[in-house]
Amino acid sequence: MHLKLTRALRIASIGMAFFLLTSVACAEALLVPLSKFDNDSQQLSDSRVLEFWGYHNYQGNDNYQNVLKLRYYNPLEAGDWRGRIRLDTSYVANFNSITSANNSGQYSSGNTMLTVWGQDRVFLKSLGALVGARVTFPFGNNGQWAVGPQLGWSFLPEVDSKLHVTDFSPLIRYMYGFDSKNNSLSVNPNQPALQRSLQMFPTIGFQITLDTMLRFWDENGVVYNSAGGGWFVPIDAMLTHRLSKHWVVAIGASKQVVQTYKQYDWSSYGKVSFNF
Repeated sequence: MHLKLTRALRIASIGMAFFLLTSVACAEALLVPLSKFDNDSQQLSDSRVLEFWGYHNYQGNDNYQNVLKLRYYNPLEAGDWRGRIRLDTSYVANFNSITSANNSGQYSSGNTMLTVWGQDRVFLKSLGALVGARVTFPFGNNGQWAVGPQLGWSFLPEVDSKLHVTDFSPLIRYMYGFDSKNNSLSVNPNQPALQRSLQMFPTIGFQITLDTMLRFWDENGVVYNSAGGGWFVPIDAMLTHRLSKHWVVAIGASKQVVQTYKQYDWSSYGKVSFNF
């Protein structure tokens, strides 16, 4: 009996090893081996981009949110340093099935954020990353200042694959919120808890047609709450299509799969982008 069991385990081990080797081979054929990616992080675009975004979010417990957002990208340059600046500003409407339908059109100021990143040939040079930072202003329903550093990369495949991977562009950011002098709890009792969050975007893109791409975790990423613990992990996908040299449209959706740190239940969104 012992001999038969040993022989069965040996056969199972060989079968498992064969399965793993076959799986790795298939994965490499579908995707691109990590060794075949080239760090392209230092190649920054000089274009200016103006984007109009619309979001429809379900927060859970019959609470919904509509968001209109304006986003603008602009190149930056200072001596040998080259980078990009991004400005986000938004209007938000919160409502539920009990409130009047007109309430969904009553927008108030939402988050305004300023993000700067670029290539630095001295600071953290060995990482080969784009070094930057973000500031969130205490406008509207945000109720607090928040600042945080970020590191981003862009890796391009040196070979093609069956799934036509276009890039792997991970980004990590840590946001630290704090009160401002004129925005205490006594002034704004509805402000959220101070932000202490690690944000991770494992962004990857796939070429569908010449002008159409599918991107995962481009707009919504993974969040870890370092203050009280808890994770928010969504599945986020966005389909983008280039209409012409200057115009791009996109639609996307995001659904939480792990939410021990509350963000939203699901989100649908779209954008119109003008490049000039």
